[in-house]
Amino acid sequence: MKWEVVIGLETHAQLSTASKIFSGAPTAFGAAPNTQASAVDIALPGVLPVLNMGAVERAIRFGLAVGGTINQRSVFARKNYFYPDLPKGYQISQYEIPVVQGGAVRIVSPTRGEVDVRLTRAHLEEDAGKSLHEGLGIANRELSGIDLNRAGTPLLEIVSEPDMRSPDEAVTYVRTLHTLVKRIAICDGNMQEGSFRFDANVSVRPAGESKLGTRCEIKNLNSFRFLHQAIEFEVRRQIELIEDGGTIVQETRLYDAERNETRSMRRKEDAQDYRYFPDPDLPPLVIDPAWIDRVRAALPELPEAVRQRYVGCGLSPADAASISASDTMSSVFEGALGAGANARTAANWVRGEFAAALNRQEGDEPEPRVTGEQLGRLIRRIDEGSISNKIAKEVFDAMWAGEAKGPNAADAIIEKRGLKQISDAAAIEKIVDEVIVANAATVAEYRAGKEKAFNALVGKVMAATQGKANPAQVNAILKKKLAG
Repeated sequence: MKWEVVIGLETHAQLSTASKIFSGAPTAFGAAPNTQASAVDIALPGVLPVLNMGAVERAIRFGLAVGGTINQRSVFARKNYFYPDLPKGYQISQYEIPVVQGGAVRIVSPTRGEVDVRLTRAHLEEDAGKSLHEGLGIANRELSGIDLNRAGTPLLEIVSEPDMRSPDEAVTYVRTLHTLVKRIAICDGNMQEGSFRFDANVSVRPAGESKLGTRCEIKNLNSFRFLHQAIEFEVRRQIELIEDGGTIVQETRLYDAERNETRSMRRKEDAQDYRYFPDPDLPPLVIDPAWIDRVRAALPELPEAVRQRYVGCGLSPADAASISASDTMSSVFEGALGAGANARTAANWVRGEFAAALNRQEGDEPEPRVTGEQLGRLIRRIDEGSISNKIAKEVFDAMWAGEAKGPNAADAIIEKRGLKQISDAAAIEKIVDEVIVANAATVAEYRAGKEKAFNALVGKVMAATQGKANPAQVNAILKKKLAG
């Protein structure tokens, strides 16, 4: 039987405010445990929450960026459940009337082309604290600890419709969303610090079936790679279970990266299990239309507009989508264009050598070691015939290794290593003559109609010049000589 994968994502973006959503406590990462949890965050008797309007503005910014509806009146609710790291016994969130409804994020799917992933909602809420289970053994006893520093940290939960059909599409969607929240400056996107994390709702159904299968939620993924691996495993698990006669149970699962598997955590709750009701301490949030207009006027160029602009520069839709979906790649591409590089050549280098070098580094968003300006100047040397593509890759690797610094790093390496391409026609002609004399048998094969012999002769010339001869000139001069 053929199966169809159905994926929806819930993404938690930590908003880039200096203080928490309902208190003045700081949100800085890395503080000593329980030093940034105020009386409001842990709901001591007699305290009242006060809404951080900076968090609201960031939610408005996101809603406008995705084409959603900004509700001029929204309501905060209490989501009731008990965990040790939630001292109030409830989380302040939004349920029936969120600040943002609808909208979409456009992605370019590897298999389906352009796809609009619809958004159900984006709502404001507070984060919980964190349970710690490592390094707390005392007197040979294993203990757990609670760090409440994150309690009350402002989050925007972005909920998608189940519009994705593969792990690749899910990763493309979160990468696009990651770029967007950073581009509009509502979230720093730091996944190692928990600023951007996602839950994946995964189900399978027979191909052609319209009814959704029973979903399982994979919680708290903070890596593009882990998201892909977790979904792949969960899809295999569900298909194998169904084909063996079993039944999928709606539940929450955790992903174990070391074993590359998902494990059951608890039965998945439904909305009614949380007993939502309006928070009596917070009045409805009312947003003035003039405020929305001011936020709209201040929006930067959005990733989708950037993608369309790149297509207008001559890039393929796939290249434009790939580059615009990454802040790093987009910045380097723009820098290369600014240095005078041809757009298509720059795109090939950014998606090729640059992306490969970046992927060899650790982390989801590693720091590039070659700037866009450096890459652009390298590409210009190829275009003007100073170096060949092969030599350019050697120069790029040297730049990445830090052999030279500054905007003229490529020129410095070319000069230092003596890599400048030989474009002197007389010098190339002399070497071609020597190769023809030394390889009479290969010359005879070419003249007898064996085209591969020509490539062998070109290789001999390039070897004799240590790869420095201009390939186009070598081809032209060699053909002329062999025809004579």
